[in-house]
Amino acid sequence: MVHMALSVGIVGLPNVGKSTLFNALTKNNVLAANYPFATIEPNVGIVGVPDERLKTLASIFDSKEILPASVSFVDIAGIVKGASEGAGLGNKFLANIRETDAICQVIRVFNDPDVVHVDGKISPLDDIETINTELILADIQSIDKAIPRLQKEARGNKEKTVILEEAEKARKALDEGKTVFAAKLDMELLKELFLLTAKPFLYVFNVDESGLGNEELQAPLRKLVEPAEAIFVNAKLETDLAELSEEEAKELLESVGQSESGLARL
Repeated sequence: MVHMALSVGIVGLPNVGKSTLFNALTKNNVLAANYPFATIEPNVGIVGVPDERLKTLASIFDSKEILPASVSFVDIAGIVKGASEGAGLGNKFLANIRETDAICQVIRVFNDPDVVHVDGKISPLDDIETINTELILADIQSIDKAIPRLQKEARGNKEKTVILEEAEKARKALDEGKTVFAAKLDMELLKELFLLTAKPFLYVFNVDESGLGNEELQAPLRKLVEPAEAIFVNAKLETDLAELSEEEAKELLESVGQSESGLARL
């Protein structure tokens, strides 16, 4: 039986390169290093975490096999405006994401006239706001359902009173457009509410190849999502790299001015 240390839900609007990125992640033998890709269901893949120290440790202890720590990535149904009300695959999206430990938002920055943007224009800020708004609205619904129950349970129960107070703080933060995680509330107290925005966020910007080393492009996008981590990848390039040998992949990366793949950084 495989025990997964971390489960990351990959989310994004339709046509942002989410599934391309997922496919590259789960086919990348270099990244998975001796950890076989396992399919749990069609949209879940287990990937080994690259760690050069493992080779050294294996030689010291004469290990016959190397099993890196693993992360399971879940390619979650594309989100659209109104998902919190069940639009598109909204209910499926929310159910799947509740089961993950962290959220990886894939944001489209690349231009491709053959790949239509769902809103008709490329705007990372608008896309982030759309996704965060739907997650916040879903959490508001969850809290509004939970508060009456917590109020009853809190009568004469100090532990429940503390949870109620934290839930009310979370409701206020959500009303202000903040995620619960960004509001730095007590996650342990809020655990029973299974709030989506209580999870840590990671942002993956899917850029054109020319955007990979472009600090002028990257700096404002990094600032946009602070203090969350921002990673810049070109999903098409990552797909190509996943099919190459280690030596060929290194040459391709060098040709676009990169020393490491976006997926290794992710």
